[in-house]
Amino acid sequence: MPPGRPRKNQQDVLIKSAELIGWAIGGIEREITHTRERLAALTVQAARLRKRAGIRGSAAAAAPTPAPDGAPAGGRKRRRRKMSPEARKRISEMMKKRWAERRKGK
Repeated sequence: MPPGRPRKNQQDVLIKSAELIGWAIGGIEREITHTRERLAALTVQAARLRKRAGIRGSAAAAAPTPAPDGAPAGGRKRRRRKMSPEARKRISEMMKKRWAERRKGK
């Protein structure tokens, strides 16, 4: 056998890899359990606050989740800010001026 570091046995490497994966999975499962417990505690706390404030409804009603296509849940449209006619006119004039200057430069 040549001198130096002994070669790794493929079987030992696989066993150690499986061990590490097992530890990682265990850690992730503990995190999931901890997160679920924390979520349950927060849900109870939110229910208490709603009751204290006299608000009816569940957590789902209080915080709507977006639909898969990006639209808000419940079919409500996002309210948009409205620009005054004066502001629109000012922006229009500024843009026309910019484009005129740009055309001159060519």
